[in-house]
Amino acid sequence: MLRRKRRNRDGTFLRWRNPYNTDPRVRPYSTCDAACVQPQEVPCVAIVQVQELIEAGVHFGHRASRWNPKMRPYIYGKRNLIHIIDLRETVRGLLRAYKFLAKVASRGSLVVFVGTKRQAKEAIERESARCKMPYVNERWLGGTLTNYRTIRERLKRLTELEGMWLAHGEKAERVDLVSYMKTMHAETGRLDLAKAPETALIRTYSKKMVSTLIREYTKINRNLQGIREMNRLPDAMVIVDPHREEIAVKEAQRMGVTTVSLIDTDSDPDVVDLPIPGNDDSIRSIELILTKLADAINEGRASLPPEPARGARGANPKTPAPVVS
Repeated sequence: MLRRKRRNRDGTFLRWRNPYNTDPRVRPYSTCDAACVQPQEVPCVAIVQVQELIEAGVHFGHRASRWNPKMRPYIYGKRNLIHIIDLRETVRGLLRAYKFLAKVASRGSLVVFVGTKRQAKEAIERESARCKMPYVNERWLGGTLTNYRTIRERLKRLTELEGMWLAHGEKAERVDLVSYMKTMHAETGRLDLAKAPETALIRTYSKKMVSTLIREYTKINRNLQGIREMNRLPDAMVIVDPHREEIAVKEAQRMGVTTVSLIDTDSDPDVVDLPIPGNDDSIRSIELILTKLADAINEGRASLPPEPARGARGANPKTPAPVVS
């Protein structure tokens, strides 16, 4: 039995076309209730172009069988059992997040980047370093926000462990932990610095204790390295894939931290404050979105007043210098 082709109201056949085709006579094919996207309805902003999003694959969602029904307003259609994300909503969400992060950064507040999936680790670390903000890209420890006092104690322990690996004297320097194990003396059971063998780094611990301390240092440093400079709770959180970072999202909700998230078709948009619908499994897509958000933070930080230069001891920097006539 042959299936009848679907027709438009004007009698023309309904066929798949590029959603952003500039030809007004071509109607895009949609299998969901989302409104059809017209080219003139896409917000024209300078921060991102639709062509950039298409080239980065931001419009590709998950398989239709894995979708979350709450993502219906952000889905344009379906192609080969893959949901197509409405890039008009992506641009709108990105614009809202851009303005919000620029405003937060202009107040001098902190924004923490969270993304522990393999595709996002490198981009999270690079973009957070570019805008000088804390990040978590290995593992989100439960209580990072809700039990921040304990996290600060672990950071103090990290600093303490690093101090144990500092040699005393004029030739003191910080070396990699792997080098410590290679420079350990088998006959003495002590750990010495190769460049200054006369100076012992750890004089009171045995080999076993040194190995235990190294494991402790490695574990703490791996999980908390990105938030070492976070001396207070952040005002905003940028998340890649809130479906994966469920614990971080719940802690942010409890502590009143505004969440900005790159969200795919398998996630719940109601758990975040500013959703940016887009592909969260593509490296290029993640890098593009994070780059724009980092640009927003840098733009906001640029409006901060410059830090006053440290003058001489006892000088009052607020007192203007006398004018000599």
